[in-house]
Amino acid sequence: MKFKINRDHFSHGLQQVLNSVGARGSNPILNNVLIEAAEGFVSLTTTNLDLGIRCRVKAEVVVPGGLTLPVSKLASIVKLLSSLDVTVDSGTGTQVRIIAGGSNYRMMGLPKDEFPALPSFPDQTTYTLRQDQLATMIRSVSYAQSTDESRHIMNSVFFNFEETGLTLAATDGRRLAVMTKPLAGATQPKASMILPGKTTKEVLRQLGLGSEVKVSLNGRQAAFFFSTDSDSSKEFFDGLYLVSKVEEGVYPNYKQVIPKHSDQKFEVDRELFVESVNRAEVVTSDKNSSVTLKIQPNKVEICSVSAEFGEAQESVEVTYDGPPVNVAFNPRFIMDPLNNLPYDRVFFEFKDELSPGVLRSLDGEFLCVIMPLRLT
Repeated sequence: MKFKINRDHFSHGLQQVLNSVGARGSNPILNNVLIEAAEGFVSLTTTNLDLGIRCRVKAEVVVPGGLTLPVSKLASIVKLLSSLDVTVDSGTGTQVRIIAGGSNYRMMGLPKDEFPALPSFPDQTTYTLRQDQLATMIRSVSYAQSTDESRHIMNSVFFNFEETGLTLAATDGRRLAVMTKPLAGATQPKASMILPGKTTKEVLRQLGLGSEVKVSLNGRQAAFFFSTDSDSSKEFFDGLYLVSKVEEGVYPNYKQVIPKHSDQKFEVDRELFVESVNRAEVVTSDKNSSVTLKIQPNKVEICSVSAEFGEAQESVEVTYDGPPVNVAFNPRFIMDPLNNLPYDRVFFEFKDELSPGVLRSLDGEFLCVIMPLRLT
């Protein structure tokens, strides 16, 4: 195998696949990147058996072939090379020479035959989504998933494909975030999956490479194929393929915890609301991490008190003409959705001091249910 490649393009491709490398101490081949050169492209593949990523980078292929190299060391070397013109040459064995300007490296690799193949999805239903839309949906709900690694089902994001729309949901038992968006094009069959949190984070990292992403499911795994037609990548990048296991089991029936009726609601500027809650949070403590919303006609006072740091009071103008109500919440549970939403204004729905609050978009596509704290 021998190919010539631009240093920055090579480095970018290696960075795209680094996050699916096997854990230290696992099979040594899983610490490597599979490099395959053919027909004007170099394909880079890594996997930890739960998550795999493959991308193709344009290159001048002199001799087709393939082998595997330690990906972390290779990425570090390529990133630091002084010359933009890089030549990679393995001859007929697994020892590789990397030449760039005055730099000359030799690395020992492993045969490509030992590298696990990524699964393909030739006969599965494929859903086509806009990358920017899916990125918005993931950001709008993923903060609500559990961070407890032992709770696999809730340490995930639930994807529910309906005939004409997609719903994403995440919950940690104390809050629930849900967003639904219509799907363009023809009616699609129903399907669902529970995507692990680590995979969801990696999918979000890759979104933005192009305009569309295609999603395929087979019951135990999910595949994402990202187009790479954005101005920053289309000249040297030719698609990225990500495949992941999905969690087995049944996702909680999140619809049961969404309040059927909320007696009152106010409309508020999202940015002003989150800034006010953020300032009030400054004086909270680990022992008393709560803010109280004192809801009054056309105004909400956001108050916090702690013995260690004192007290804070913020006032925000809102659209509201109902009775006064006081209700307390963990400030992070208010700020997390507000910081990740694309809307200028939102509704805050409530019933009384013991009932959940609901942040909802004006178009009805998003909601976040927040469990209250007891007023002291």
